[in-house]
Amino acid sequence: MAHDLSLVADHTARLVATARNLDDVQAASLCEGWSRGHVLTHVARNAEAVDRLAQWAVTGEPQRMYPGGTRARDADIAAGAGRPPRELAEDLVRTAEALASRLEALSGPLATDLVEMRGGLEVEARTLPFLRLRELVFHHVDLDAGFTFEDVEDDLLHRFVDDAVARLRRHPQRPLLELRSSTGGAWSVARESAATVDSPTVGGAPGDGVTVSGTPAGLLLWLARRDPAGVRADGPLPELPQGA
Repeated sequence: MAHDLSLVADHTARLVATARNLDDVQAASLCEGWSRGHVLTHVARNAEAVDRLAQWAVTGEPQRMYPGGTRARDADIAAGAGRPPRELAEDLVRTAEALASRLEALSGPLATDLVEMRGGLEVEARTLPFLRLRELVFHHVDLDAGFTFEDVEDDLLHRFVDDAVARLRRHPQRPLLELRSSTGGAWSVARESAATVDSPTVGGAPGDGVTVSGTPAGLLLWLARRDPAGVRADGPLPELPQGA
């Protein structure tokens, strides 16, 4: 928890620095249909959303991650996307500062161990700092402003790949897949089992499916953003299912 909170603070500061130096916040981001302003507004609104879930965990009083649901969330993002860079950066700072103390409270006693995210997914409350960290890092990359997955700490990159593979394993339309990183990491995704494993020989026989190789950053870029620029495969690269 302490390590993740430190990383959240660090990556918040890095994202804010990038936001303050953007010349054109209306330029397209790597998120289809979103400008950089959309991305930055989403990160700020996400801070408020995670804050609500952390409140729920500490007080036991249920809260919706996004009051009004997806339609209200999208409307809030659209409404804030056209603001000038200074306002976007100030929004990031204000909401991140409010969230910081709320996340720290998760280290203490909790009224409930599980909270419900958008879409009804239940998560352990103590994972909220990691989930916020994922938003910060992935959307920093999405700004397409010089920060890439290559700039992420090695151990955090590995955790992100672990997380992306775990989500892929739970998807009913997952492909049969072997992943191998240039640093020695290996993961299997098998059609017949959604069990979390960390070996290319568990959940699928060696040689089954397609083997996809690359640096940890390249693998994550493909898994998280469907960009194959940093990977190579020993057969046709499979299409990853939506929502994984």
